[in-house]
Amino acid sequence: MEYYSGDINKLIDELAALPGIGSKSAQRMAFHIINLPHDRVKRLSEAIITAKETAKYCKCCQTLTDKDICNICDNPKRNHKMIMVVENPRDLIAYEKTGKYDGVYHVLHGAISPMNGIGPSDIRLKELIERLKGDVEELIIATNSNLEGETTAMYISKLVKPAGIKVTRIASGVPVGGDLEYIDEVTLLRAFEGRTEI
Repeated sequence: MEYYSGDINKLIDELAALPGIGSKSAQRMAFHIINLPHDRVKRLSEAIITAKETAKYCKCCQTLTDKDICNICDNPKRNHKMIMVVENPRDLIAYEKTGKYDGVYHVLHGAISPMNGIGPSDIRLKELIERLKGDVEELIIATNSNLEGETTAMYISKLVKPAGIKVTRIASGVPVGGDLEYIDEVTLLRAFEGRTEI
């Protein structure tokens, strides 16, 4: 049953189709947008359209940008001999927020998942291999610690190691604030194997 007029329902449906937005959140957002001043709504809609029209992949690292080369790849102060491989642009942002990594990135836009029909040719591996023909000393694999991420990490490692490039994997283990009794055995084993001297 439709509670609102067609146009309002259409707006709610479009908002609810966004990832992480349920029907109640979509309703709240729709009413917020409707109650905004007209110029704010116009700026919002123009920002969405402009971002959609100008967004493209960085020619170097494959992250989303509105330029040919993103700000990170274009920065001469970054260590271009160290590349961190991540699954998506959100992972790149997560590492950037730490402020501790000064290398560059490569965004795969997915992970190998045979169960979902995603093979190596479906993610940005070809572009990564092209980059590795340059002067690269270390490739840091920072894919997720799930089956798909591990499969992707192993595939990349086997592909790259013969080239003589150092390949490392980010550590995984016990999260900060986690209680050991609630953590699975694989995570505990990873934490144990990845231990460092203090």
